[in-house]
Amino acid sequence: MKFPLLIFVLLISTGLFAQEISSHYKIYDVKKQKTISIDDIVTDMESADVLFFGEDHNDSVGHYLEAEIFKKISSRYPQKTALSLEMFPTDVQPELDEYLAGLISEKNFIKEARAWGNYKDYKPLIEYAKQNKLRVIAANAATRYSNAVAMGGLKVLENFPKISFNFLPPLPIDTAQGRYYEKFNETLGGHSMGSMKIYQTQNLWDATMAWSINKFVKANKGIKVMQLNGRFHSDEKLGTLAKLAKANSKLKILNISSFSDEGFANPDWDKFKNLGDYIIITDPGLKRSY
Repeated sequence: MKFPLLIFVLLISTGLFAQEISSHYKIYDVKKQKTISIDDIVTDMESADVLFFGEDHNDSVGHYLEAEIFKKISSRYPQKTALSLEMFPTDVQPELDEYLAGLISEKNFIKEARAWGNYKDYKPLIEYAKQNKLRVIAANAATRYSNAVAMGGLKVLENFPKISFNFLPPLPIDTAQGRYYEKFNETLGGHSMGSMKIYQTQNLWDATMAWSINKFVKANKGIKVMQLNGRFHSDEKLGTLAKLAKANSKLKILNISSFSDEGFANPDWDKFKNLGDYIIITDPGLKRSY
């Protein structure tokens, strides 16, 4: 069923969306080899520290599920749950904390925290965290650092002043090879020096997010973290997830790969089983968020 955008928004705002949406996604547990519910993922978090939700940034159903899973985890583990976001860079942590504390307006927050253009998709998560006094981690690298690496490679970071490393992971930053590099080049469409610098930027994002999460969990023992990022950063347990696992081998990490697929009516789960612990397929017939 295709919902016009206005109807889609009304369903969300009235709560009817929760009833309607259940027929527009399917969750598969790779280890158990069966379809499961959101509650099953929440139960599995009993023995886990970090849950990666790898999303397609324009998937409305995926955004809904992120909020639902976060709410359920935080309800099960009151004041023991935090949110980590690719969508905010490390240098706006003060603005994010100020908004969560109710000290600044939403308008100032969106502007000064340099929120993504589709912030409305993540707003329910931020507002839930605000209402329930939950921590949110601004996890990603600021655009100025990404641009510098895209132009000059990772070595350019050696020229930055010491104060910049309040917002950056320690050097050197590994450039992951093997499968992750192969996937990157498949996506980009070939090898070149230009693509290598872009790949190094990808590794900067991964390293910064992994560092942000690891720093938080070390300082906040026993708090479970839900990390949201584009699924390339965590599919096949590569990218950010791999860097976090390498930095802290004691962490128990679970990951979700969520995306729409034309085979939604009868999914070929075996085709996707390498992507993560849980596969969420959403209905491609629903309108994208942008």
